[in-house]
Amino acid sequence: MPRTTLLRQLLQQRHLTTHEAFAAQYERAAARLAELDRDPRLASLQVSPRQFDRWYGGELLTLPRPDACRVLEYMLGRPVSELFATAYDSDAAAADGGFAQDPVEEPRAHRRAPSPSPPREDDENPLHIVTRTRHLLVGNAHDATLASLGSSLEGIASRYEQDGPYILRPQARQVRQLAHTLLDGRQPPRARRELFRLAARASGLLGYMAVNMGDFALSEAYCTESRELSREIGDLDTDLWACGTLSFSLYYAGRYDEANACAAAAVERAPRHAQSIRLLANGRARALGKTGDRRAVEQAIGQALRLSDFHEVPIGLTSCIAFEPYGRARTLANAVTSHVALRNTAQVLRDAEHIDDLVEHSTSAWSRSLVRLDVATALLQQRTPDIDHAMALGREALRLCADTPISSVYQRSRDLREQAGPWREHPAVRDYGDEFRTWSSQPAALAMASSAS
Repeated sequence: MPRTTLLRQLLQQRHLTTHEAFAAQYERAAARLAELDRDPRLASLQVSPRQFDRWYGGELLTLPRPDACRVLEYMLGRPVSELFATAYDSDAAAADGGFAQDPVEEPRAHRRAPSPSPPREDDENPLHIVTRTRHLLVGNAHDATLASLGSSLEGIASRYEQDGPYILRPQARQVRQLAHTLLDGRQPPRARRELFRLAARASGLLGYMAVNMGDFALSEAYCTESRELSREIGDLDTDLWACGTLSFSLYYAGRYDEANACAAAAVERAPRHAQSIRLLANGRARALGKTGDRRAVEQAIGQALRLSDFHEVPIGLTSCIAFEPYGRARTLANAVTSHVALRNTAQVLRDAEHIDDLVEHSTSAWSRSLVRLDVATALLQQRTPDIDHAMALGREALRLCADTPISSVYQRSRDLREQAGPWREHPAVRDYGDEFRTWSSQPAALAMASSAS
């Protein structure tokens, strides 16, 4: 005999007592909920005639599956525990899920006195316990949403050296905003931890982009957010990466002692971690070069290269913004910059020649530009300066980044112009100066010049 559940009553009131009428309303509710929850799987939910008959007749041994429960709650505006309540309200429930069975008459001689059920507290309704458990495990961030956010961040990192911060920054901001919006809601622990990780990486990427755009205060704020979010969930990999980006920002802001201290503290926390390669080469060595500590520079670079062997990192020029460990060519490119600051010309030229083929075949115009600027500066530092070659490399560097100026290229090309000051009447130096003035008149470069002054 059909059971009079609240679900049955609501469907009768809404004239949804046939499978066709109910299914149409149910599928519309599922599609709308899929849009609100950003969960495309919900849009494919359907109800078979047999399922409808069981729901409408109260013929249930267990509650429907969680996604179906969510649609029913959204469609009818009542908790599923109330919709199916009378299908579970018997204290004589059988062991197969709580559905009351018809009693079988036993001979009087074999009858036993019924055992009294132990008293229950008001909050011990079995159905409410099961329903509440399922409610706790359902959140607003589903696996498909988390995968989409992660894929977006991977795409930004992989395209960064081709498209640059001006194109990709809006997308990174959208990922961060969506992650923060979802974190204001409710998720089970696994999903919430992944949201924290994704939010930390989105803010970290934005911090790196802010350095390239010359906004060092904004970069420091984003890096601080990235570090705190990653530390909250014990994500050491992202935490160390964010420390490296903060050191990178401090370096280009001219705060060399702070840049070295930031990277050194992170290395001390995890000296054998793969992210320490970046911290040593990009963070410590370059900052120490600016302070003139030749011995410390050699130690930092040597330690980075030993870690590279330990972790078997790629030989090639890895992406500057990737969360993966630095490759050997990327480490040596940072070593070149360190030796330029120390005026160690012979070492600059040796290291640059060693990675020349890898740099020239990389997809990074910025890397090709920066290595040229370092070599050009070293050529002017020689006992017999090679002015023509140095200025030719400088012009090539500017042309490589004609459409995507970043702060590191701006600073090094400006420094090259100042280094060439003693030969300002030389035709090659005048040509480079003219090209630099044209290149640095772009709005993005002018903003970098303003932040550097």
